[in-house]
Amino acid sequence: MERLAEFVKRRRKKTALSQQEFAERAGVALTVLRKIEQGKLTLQLEKVNQVLKMFGHELAPVSSRELNAKEPATE
Repeated sequence: MERLAEFVKRRRKKTALSQQEFAERAGVALTVLRKIEQGKLTLQLEKVNQVLKMFGHELAPVSSRELNAKEPATE
């Protein structure tokens, strides 16, 4: 599974936009985009979703119960 930081950086580069340009279009501060691309662990979900919206994606909280239910069965 691709990490959020790698996903955002790779997709931003495909748009041929600088971090500053992309942050402006996403409506977030440059520091927010930099923190996302650096893989910082303390991010505001709302700000992350503003960036992901540029790619048609969104993150939402998932309970551990939901994650466990979605794991493929091992044989």
